[in-house]
Amino acid sequence: MPRIRKIGWRTWLWRIPVLLLGAPILLIAALRWIDPVTSAFMLQRQVAVWGEGSWRWVNYEWVDWEYLAPALPLAAVAAEDQRFPQHWGFDLEAIADAWEDQSKGGQVRGASTISQQVAKNLFLWSGRSWLRKGLEAYLTLAIEALWPKRRILEVYLNIAQFGANVFGVGAASAMYFDKVPVQISTREAALLMAVLPNPQRYKVDRPSAYVAGRAARIQTFMRQLGSQYLRDL
Repeated sequence: MPRIRKIGWRTWLWRIPVLLLGAPILLIAALRWIDPVTSAFMLQRQVAVWGEGSWRWVNYEWVDWEYLAPALPLAAVAAEDQRFPQHWGFDLEAIADAWEDQSKGGQVRGASTISQQVAKNLFLWSGRSWLRKGLEAYLTLAIEALWPKRRILEVYLNIAQFGANVFGVGAASAMYFDKVPVQISTREAALLMAVLPNPQRYKVDRPSAYVAGRAARIQTFMRQLGSQYLRDL
């Protein structure tokens, strides 16, 4: 009679990290074609809304790339990651500049690319722990390897937060401009991207002097990049 081979706990132990690291790869591969119905940041915000005693849902509406005004992806790149078409997930030049500024006693500033922000917003939590940064780097590499640049930018525009409970350019266009995304102008696109550093503090519909000035700079960057900058994505 054949012996039944028992699988010991040590055998399972090494499989756990393989599963934990492999499962996100499968999900990322699927999300190349399947539009996400939510994100980690949306879920965190939804829990916070319920914790405040409200039963409202966060405002989110997916919009496919072909229904986005060309100004929207260009404004996102101009505002957040001007070397987006060239890098593979990490802007080493921006990281070096930020590190140099910090070493000289300057203000700590981020150098996250759009790809890194997609990894963080879609799968992770807010914060600055080394664990989160490590997972973010791993997920960023997977996203860059498995998605074309256009898909990365499409997902980014659809899950970015533009207000306390407003996620994605679809919901933001309707909320702030009473438009669909394909109708958004260059000025409006720049204004949306101007609040991204802190969308719960800065207001699209009531822009402060800082937000208005940032939006004007974004429009300048958009003109410098040119309307054909993202043509080959």
